[in-house]
Amino acid sequence: MGLTAAHWVYLVVTVAVIVIMLFRKGIVLPLIIGTFLVAAVYKGSIIAGFQAVFNANLVAAKELFSIFLIISIMIGLLNSLKDLGADKRMVVPIQKIMVNGHISYLVLMVTTYVISLFFWPTPAVPLICALLVPAAVNAGLPVMTSAMVIVIAGQGMALSSDYIMQVAPMLSAKAAGIDKAAVSDKAFILSLITGLSSLAIVYVTHRKAITKKSDRKEDKAFFDVANELAATVEESADIIQRKATWGKVFAIIVPLAMLGVMVFMFQTKLGGGSGFEGGDGAAFIGGVATILLILATIAFNRIHALDKISEHITEGFVFAFRAMAPVIPIAGFFFMGSGDFSAAILSLPDKAPKPAFLFDLIQHGQQYIPHNPIFAAVGILIVGIITGLDGSGFAGLPLTGALSGALAHGSHLDPSVMAAIGQMGSVWSGGGTIIAWSSLVAVAGFLQVSPLELARKNFLPVIIGLLLATILAVIIW
Repeated sequence: MGLTAAHWVYLVVTVAVIVIMLFRKGIVLPLIIGTFLVAAVYKGSIIAGFQAVFNANLVAAKELFSIFLIISIMIGLLNSLKDLGADKRMVVPIQKIMVNGHISYLVLMVTTYVISLFFWPTPAVPLICALLVPAAVNAGLPVMTSAMVIVIAGQGMALSSDYIMQVAPMLSAKAAGIDKAAVSDKAFILSLITGLSSLAIVYVTHRKAITKKSDRKEDKAFFDVANELAATVEESADIIQRKATWGKVFAIIVPLAMLGVMVFMFQTKLGGGSGFEGGDGAAFIGGVATILLILATIAFNRIHALDKISEHITEGFVFAFRAMAPVIPIAGFFFMGSGDFSAAILSLPDKAPKPAFLFDLIQHGQQYIPHNPIFAAVGILIVGIITGLDGSGFAGLPLTGALSGALAHGSHLDPSVMAAIGQMGSVWSGGGTIIAWSSLVAVAGFLQVSPLELARKNFLPVIIGLLLATILAVIIW
């Protein structure tokens, strides 16, 4: 399709959004206005503009609802475990392994990664900071180093792949118009490369500060406060005998069930089994989590279980919509840039031409773009990092995904590789590793360290890790 006035409006809005992100401002409002303008100009009707604003949000909501559902179920499960005190009991045995600062570094890294992989880092942070960090600090790991480990392993390495809940790869793949499984697998590998290299750099640069037992005054002060918090939480968890009994049971059942899910999912990929294409993986983990939620709710209070499970599911949906609601109008605009969704958003007849505003623009501008894989890969990484400057790691994924699908052909890179790289940049930036106004603030607040200092210390290791992963992605794929 030739370029129309609507294409140029789409381009102006996209560039304006990137500039707005650089100033750390919200992009929902300009994108809603942009959706209205593009549709009104394309169809020559203000009425069509109004309709497109609604349709864009509706199409995005339909495409992304499975994301909201899986988040809601997992948060509901976590809340049901909190009722039983099982969430705290799951990490108590881990405290005993932290015999020195060096082992504590490894244990804190692995535990944070695994818990964040299944429950997302934001709900997991209070649990880890209250129960594991005090033990790590007492063993000789500095508080700031502990904070860096939690942020990089959880909000970086776990969240950037989002391999279990599949929210991030689904957003990237939908916008790019490709299969989610391809993006998911590549993002998982790139997240490990970025995370492990960043954590290795942090360990090497901080190893001299790790002692056999903490003698630092600031660490002792933190340890005393955190110990009191943990003791208070543990005391309230054991008030009712039912909670004590079933808390122990579910502290064993849930980790084993989640481990079984992960092993089975890996087996299907490596062993040539049935596989988990499309939404099958999310459906599997969601179904297991739902049954665990039901059982934990019944164990906590048999009489009021019918009402209590509704509360947990409601709390889960509230959390999901607070975290993901801004993504809907953002995704709606960038979905309109793809021919797969533009017809539904613009209410076009079946036989009418389907504009792909972003893809058409890229196609017409290919001659001005260097056809170099490294240039394209680093470029999409930078765009991803920029989109994360607003402090929301997932808000930029529709843009990086759409750009990946449009740029892949000219750059001679697979679109799934481009989408995975863009996902790394967006989530590592806005997800809470190098941006002080992101969810990194939660970790800094719990551990009583400066969020600006934490972001500054994370910056170099994370950027080195991202560049290494990007270069390796071009070489491998």
